[in-house]
Amino acid sequence: MRKIMYLFLTLTLTFSCKEKNETTKIEEQKEEIVATPQKEITDPKETEVWEPEPKVISFNENNVPSDAIILFDGSNLDSWISTKDTTTAAIWTINPDKTMTVKPETGDIQTKKNFGSVQLHLEWSAPDIVQGEGQGRGNSGVFFQNKYEVQILDSYQNRTYANGQATSIYKQHIPLANATKAPDQWQTYDIIFHAPEFDSEGNKTKSGSFTVIHNGVLVQDHIEILGSTEYIGPPKNEAHGKGPIKLQDHGNLVQYRNIWLREL
Repeated sequence: MRKIMYLFLTLTLTFSCKEKNETTKIEEQKEEIVATPQKEITDPKETEVWEPEPKVISFNENNVPSDAIILFDGSNLDSWISTKDTTTAAIWTINPDKTMTVKPETGDIQTKKNFGSVQLHLEWSAPDIVQGEGQGRGNSGVFFQNKYEVQILDSYQNRTYANGQATSIYKQHIPLANATKAPDQWQTYDIIFHAPEFDSEGNKTKSGSFTVIHNGVLVQDHIEILGSTEYIGPPKNEAHGKGPIKLQDHGNLVQYRNIWLREL
């Protein structure tokens, strides 16, 4: 019994000494780090970074960036097709002032090309004659990848459900402010869309996001996209890749001009 007790005490003391030595080493290392003075930077050139140099972007007469893809400049609808029948050209109305107007009952239109994450600029105006109220007044929408809608609606002195007014992420996120101008003025949307990501098994690994600036006012601040923007029911998260930009025919004579995007 004495031998066992002696062995136990020996092992305990050995372990204790080893642990103490390790702790002492760590503390000494900490003291050495703290004691080592940081080099004082006195030359401003030491914090200058010259490479890589950002690419130069210029602008055309309509203030469109040189690296942008122009989707509509008033000349034609060559970048668009019908959503009902993607083999058919878009047939919305092009006006003499280089704007286009929704042609009710012809259906949505979408880009021929598919996109991932983008910066989108578009300008729209409510119908010239103000009619209806709530969701029936100046209603349209811009969809990303055919699934995620930023609402377009005449929300100037026009009350509706908050997650369905202009610049809402439809049925998901209420805008921070209502920056809608009167119907006789043009509205500007600048939207940053980061697409969601999915793994090879179809599971979402990263949510998408929206940042929306309406007439120069931040109204959606890098918010998480919960899934597809459904009219009825909760969001869905079916795996997908790139998709088109879509403009909605909701039966109202909403007008558009100056639509372009930059791929991110």
